[in-house]
Amino acid sequence: MQRGPIHLRHFLLWLLFAQANAELPMCKESDYHFEYTECDVLGSRWRVAVPNKADTCTGLPDPVKGTQCTFSCSEGEFLNMQSQQCQKCAVGTYSLGTGEAFDEWDSLPSGFVTHGLPTNGWDDHTDCSNSTWTPKGDYVASNTDECTATLSYAVSLKKPGTVTFEYFYPDNSIYFEFYVQNDQCQSTDTESRWMKISESNFSKYGAELNSGNNVLYWRTTAYTLQGSAVKPVLLRNIAISGVAYTSECFHCKPGTYSAKAGSARCTPCPAETYSNKGAIVCHQCEQDKYSVAGSGSCKSRPACTNSDYFYTHTPCDSEGKTQLMYKWIEPKICSETVEGAVKLPASGEKQTCPPCNPGFFVTNSSTCEPCNDGFYSNGTACTKCPSGTEPVMGLEYKWWNTMPSNMKSSIFQREFSESEHSTAWEVAGEYVYTTPGDQDTDYLMLMLNVPGYRLPQSMAKDSERSELSRITFVFETTCTADCKFYFLAGYNQWNNDVVEQWKGSNRKQSYSYLIQSNSTTSFTWTFQRTEELNMERKYSADAAKIFSIHITNVIRGVASQCRRCALSSAKAGSACVPCPPGHYMVNETGVCKSCPPNTFIRADQPVGEAACVQCGPNTQRNKAHTACLSDCALDIQTKGGALLHYDFSPLSNVTAFHSSPRFTNKGLRYFNHFNLGVCGKEGRVPAACVDNVTESRREVKGYICQSTVVPSDIRSQSMVSTQPFIIGDSLIGVTTDTTLDSISSPKWLFPSASSLPDVIFYYKSSETTQACKQGRSATVRLRCNPTVTAEDHITLPSNCSEGTCDGCTFHFLWQSQHACPLCTKNHYREIVSACIQGIQRTTYVWQQPLQCYGGESLPAQKVSACVTLDFWLKFGVSTGTIAAVLLISISCYFWKKTRKLQYKYSKLMMSSEGRECELPTADSCAIMEGEDAEDDLMDLTKKSFFTKIKSFSRERTSDGFDSVPLKSSSRRQREEDSDDA
Repeated sequence: MQRGPIHLRHFLLWLLFAQANAELPMCKESDYHFEYTECDVLGSRWRVAVPNKADTCTGLPDPVKGTQCTFSCSEGEFLNMQSQQCQKCAVGTYSLGTGEAFDEWDSLPSGFVTHGLPTNGWDDHTDCSNSTWTPKGDYVASNTDECTATLSYAVSLKKPGTVTFEYFYPDNSIYFEFYVQNDQCQSTDTESRWMKISESNFSKYGAELNSGNNVLYWRTTAYTLQGSAVKPVLLRNIAISGVAYTSECFHCKPGTYSAKAGSARCTPCPAETYSNKGAIVCHQCEQDKYSVAGSGSCKSRPACTNSDYFYTHTPCDSEGKTQLMYKWIEPKICSETVEGAVKLPASGEKQTCPPCNPGFFVTNSSTCEPCNDGFYSNGTACTKCPSGTEPVMGLEYKWWNTMPSNMKSSIFQREFSESEHSTAWEVAGEYVYTTPGDQDTDYLMLMLNVPGYRLPQSMAKDSERSELSRITFVFETTCTADCKFYFLAGYNQWNNDVVEQWKGSNRKQSYSYLIQSNSTTSFTWTFQRTEELNMERKYSADAAKIFSIHITNVIRGVASQCRRCALSSAKAGSACVPCPPGHYMVNETGVCKSCPPNTFIRADQPVGEAACVQCGPNTQRNKAHTACLSDCALDIQTKGGALLHYDFSPLSNVTAFHSSPRFTNKGLRYFNHFNLGVCGKEGRVPAACVDNVTESRREVKGYICQSTVVPSDIRSQSMVSTQPFIIGDSLIGVTTDTTLDSISSPKWLFPSASSLPDVIFYYKSSETTQACKQGRSATVRLRCNPTVTAEDHITLPSNCSEGTCDGCTFHFLWQSQHACPLCTKNHYREIVSACIQGIQRTTYVWQQPLQCYGGESLPAQKVSACVTLDFWLKFGVSTGTIAAVLLISISCYFWKKTRKLQYKYSKLMMSSEGRECELPTADSCAIMEGEDAEDDLMDLTKKSFFTKIKSFSRERTSDGFDSVPLKSSSRRQREEDSDDA
């Protein structure tokens, strides 16, 4: 109802226009075209005539009611606006009906937009203006540098539709995604937006679109971390359905044709034909010209050269003969009749066929067939394996009379075209080699499909420790240019990862690769002569040769030998009787002997005493006798004689850490990410590194592994991990020595001022590379640092910031309090406090610097009773006082005794007066008794001490002597009379 006035306005404007142009000539059908007005709310519209040029004619047809907005035409039809009915496209043209197609890329079609931006996290000053999608004629190619290139196209759909396109995505160094944003800028599902790796040709992809506005995005980002060339993503044949209608059909492009009306697609012309634009049939090229499939013209045939043919060995005939034969490369484009052309060399003489490959036998028809189960062969006849043995299953190719049925060769052209030779690698008796290609930039690929891998029955019980499989091949390259030889391992039918690459000429050599996952299904060898874009073939003589290929433990493989089982018990029903665990079998006798103590059985040498390998220091063999482990506990004797006890179990969990940021030439930031698990008991969880970019989810497991991590918003992930590899998958030993089993960990890598030695874990990997022919190895130094509370304080050498100085041996320093020896009584001392208020405290403290953790705890503080200083001071004063009083008393006592002796002496002297030289006669015993009487007499005087002194001083005679009172004369007389009588 609201659109009524608007329609009336259209009519009035049309009438005014008609009056203003009344004097112009009447319009013809070629002077105008029809268009529909916008749909109203009821889904209706008007068809109006629009002049091709303004003010050129008059008398345009009146507007009429148009078809419903939901009206559409089928594929191969277009809407005739005159009749408003669908009609079939004429021959030589095509139509998608309600869609549009883009199959010509001489330039970007109208509506397409491309631009390059720095990848998230980069320096904003990085110039990515030239990192865009580039039209290449039949397709558009992505960028190959480290910028993000986006190709977008906006389309409005009247009803739900689809988008389909073809893409070629051969290199997983590029992350390629396609997604759609709707009116609300909501993108498609994260998981479905990532494209799968292509095998050898274009793949087709389709997605549903909702009605309304849709913006289609194709986005690529390359990561050239190893400096190698990256193959671009190619995009072509984009088709979109669900648009309102198409009012015309499109002419077939040159090289294609449409022979019938109502075609939705044009058919490419076959080889040796061509067509022009809008063709209904392809024309045959002239005799001296040629063309490849889908060509719009023919080219003159060049003169044949040595690069136009190859040599091969024919299969053995019924007589057991083969011969060297030369063949033209197909399709043949050269001419033998042109001046200067070379002729095809004649075939060689017939020779006796070499034997079949190991595991095969020669049939009566001189063909090679595989031996039956339980048999083995050296290439002539099959022999049954003896009792107590089992066949060693695998694939081994060293004779090349025919290409094995599970191998095929193909050519990928960097500048993609429809031209494909029938062969890229050809058999030549003792080797298989690369034939000349159309261009020197071609990738010549040889693919070997493998059904899977299985351990022998005797090793299946210990599958976690045994080597699943290994591929070994011998090759050489001869180059005059910058050729490259790649070895790739495929982890599903969509994905191949480059394992190793070689540049330039390489002498005949062997390469071995350890297969750790049973998901591996194919191997590819690829040879490219040069990356220089040149249409001429200048380096056709450059070639790669593979002499032999050997893969072990292949499901449905063949056996070249049998071996006795000596690792573990066989499964039920097996004819193999193995030795018990920890025993080896004596050659040719079948007798089992026990390995020495603490040795393990090496899987690659299961027979003989050499299979017993001694475990390294401080490690113990596992229960299956296939490897050595550390239970994270060990005792170490120091040079000073002290015994240190360690318990690293808190560090046994897998720990992740990464190096400092690294940058590519264009400034892309990435990290070397490590996962590490130093030790653990049986059944421990190994460290694992995974590729989370491709759908293969390739994963490697061991003690230490590394992957490359790129911080990015790609894939809606914070981290993109790729290129995982194992650094250490076996533990060699644990010691404080800086060298063990030819692996060295110099002290200068991690200087330390501590007197406590570092405990070093040594690891080794059996996976070899071109640079590391002995495999990779690693050392992990555990250093005591009680101040570090985090369990993941792991650092790399300062002068080798990527963890390795030579690319083969990696070094890590792990500082932790859990790396310290367990504490004992020798690590603390006691401090005794002063006696305070009768209490004395004994406190225990750690010796500094502290070099232990855990173990014995510090003893609790001790409290004991004691006597204080005040008590002893008082006791001393009291004792001193008593001693002084006692001393004075003793002095007085002896003084008094002295006085008595003086008195006695005086008496003796007085008794001897007048008798010179005569001593007085000794008194009788009564004298001694009388002393007391006299003393008593003296005491009875009761005179004071001072009075006595005064009297004593007065009693001194004039001659200075003291006067002594004598007895009375009467008494003296009586004594004398008595004496006379």
